[in-house]
Parts: sequence; structure tokens; C-alpha cells
Amino acid sequence: MTEAIVQSISPIRMGDKAPDFRARTTMGEKSLADFRGQWLIFFSHPADFTPVCTTEFLALARAVDRFEAAGCALLGLSVDSLYSHLAWVRAIEDQHGIKIPFPIVEDPSMAVGRAYGMIDETAVDSTAIRSSYFIDPEGVVRASTCYPHNVGRSVAEMLRLLCALQAVSDGKGLTPEGWQNGDPLLALPAATLSEMLPGQGWFCQKVETK
Repeated sequence: MTEAIVQSISPIRMGDKAPDFRARTTMGEKSLADFRGQWLIFFSHPADFTPVCTTEFLALARAVDRFEAAGCALLGLSVDSLYSHLAWVRAIEDQHGIKIPFPIVEDPSMAVGRAYGMIDETAVDSTAIRSSYFIDPEGVVRASTCYPHNVGRSVAEMLRLLCALQAVSDGKGLTPEGWQNGDPLLALPAATLSEMLPGQGWFCQKVETK
């Protein structure tokens, strides 16, 4: 039984509280509140037993230690039933020798998917969307991505975005284009003329390390 504790189906924006829900998963009943106090990437996939989704789950399983090292849990979702999820997870392990170490939410009623805007209001299934929500330890959505069903996500980019969000979470720095974990941050722009470095102008050249 899936219960979405939300009435609105408005798109989730950065800075919004992630809608809570309680649902069955491959690792028992879970609610979003269970993940409070850590970062969470909550992501949807179009369907079980599909080629692109399988490559994503294999890559996520191989990288789970890196997400855990960053203090981030993973939580998947599709409209498939719990029994489909369990069969798919078993098939992945049998065929590829890899266990899926994170829970997958069943959402046959599309209640959670609609609450998050993962599924169009008039859609009959979720095959057109791959959404990912990056949720901070306070339950606030800090970033989201959306891919069509025929384009797989990049796990490397998911990790990069997670680390970038964490690096600037204290509001003391900025990440430049292509920033990678461990790179220096851009300092915040000068707020007054007296704080501006000679020759700096509007573009902030000064960097600081995290």
C-alpha cells in the first residue's frame, strides 16, 4: 500500500520540502522521513526489466560505496509492483552477479510519482520520465534532473552534483564549471568596492579550498 502524504501535484522546485510518503519497497516499508538526517537521491525509472534502467541500476550498485562515503542514501521508484521489483532485482543478481543494495519503491497507483511531478497528470504510465531529486538532511530538495526514457543518466554526474551541493551548502563558496570533488571553490563575489581585489572586476577569480 502506497500512501503519499501530499495533496498537490505541483512540480517540485528547488527549496521545496520533499513530499513525505510511506510505501512498500524491496527492503520493507519505508517513508521519506526515514532518511532524514542524511542526503538522499530519490529517483524514478520507467520500468523494471528494461535495458537502460538495468544499466543505471548496475552502475548505481557499483558506486553505492561512493554515495555512502558522501553520506547519501539512494532510493528508487517505478510504477511496477513490489513483486516485479523483487523479480528484477533477483534477475540482475543472477545474470550480472551484482546485488542492488538500495530499496526500490513500488508505486502502481502513481501516487508518489504524481506527488513529485515524476509523472504527467494525464499520463497512464511513467515510461516518459527519469527524474532524480537531491534531498538534503533537512528534507529540502536542493536540485533535480529529468531525462527522457530513452536516455540513461550518468552516475558520475549524479555523484558530482551531490558533492557540489554539499560543498556549497554552507553558503561560503561557489563551484565553477566542471567542478570536481576536491577542486577549489570560487569565493563569493565582492559585496562592496572595498572588498573587490584589484583587477577582479565582476568576475570572481579568487578561490578557496573546502
